[in-house]
Amino acid sequence: MRTIGDYWDTVADDFDREPDHGLGQPGTRAAWAARLAAWVPGSSLDALDLGCGTGTLSVLLAERGHRVTGLDLSTRMAGLARAKLSSAGLDARVLVGDAADPPVRRRAFDVILARHVLWTLPDPPAVLRRWVGLLRPQGRLVLVEGRWASATATGPYSGGTGELPWLGGVGATVLTAALAPMVARVEVEPLTDPALWGRIVHDERYAAVARLA
Repeated sequence: MRTIGDYWDTVADDFDREPDHGLGQPGTRAAWAARLAAWVPGSSLDALDLGCGTGTLSVLLAERGHRVTGLDLSTRMAGLARAKLSSAGLDARVLVGDAADPPVRRRAFDVILARHVLWTLPDPPAVLRRWVGLLRPQGRLVLVEGRWASATATGPYSGGTGELPWLGGVGATVLTAALAPMVARVEVEPLTDPALWGRIVHDERYAAVARLA
């Protein structure tokens, strides 16, 4: 895990250059804000942003009045997230830790958000069970995922990651099947709008919103 954390530390300073990471364009930011408002309605919910990176989606959640906890394995990413939230005048906490086993209490959250995190983890089904256990009975899990490359075409991005089962992403059918035994229902929304990514995308991109009740 230290090697993987070090990798994300090295890319942290350039992370927001990707349109969907930094949300620097007004149209891209507005597109993600609208999706989050639909996936996480209301306000004043306890929200956990796993693999929060530089904190861009944490900012959008906090702006809507949610009580946000961000978590990232990278110390550098977490530091940038704290700075981004602070500069926006938003009160949120950001932790350093492993998304596969977050250092937080069970049944403490109304919403868990994770964007493009599952492909980095060694046992995604076990992680999903762990995440579901962090939710309150009426909670929801919002997973922004996709399948952008075959595992055979994707080399390890860091030492020890070559055997990741969902390397290159995970398709909606596979993810839905993994979630089905753990939740009451799963809704899948394709994310093909170029405004979300700052470009036209041809691979599979979607959000899976799983609800406990």
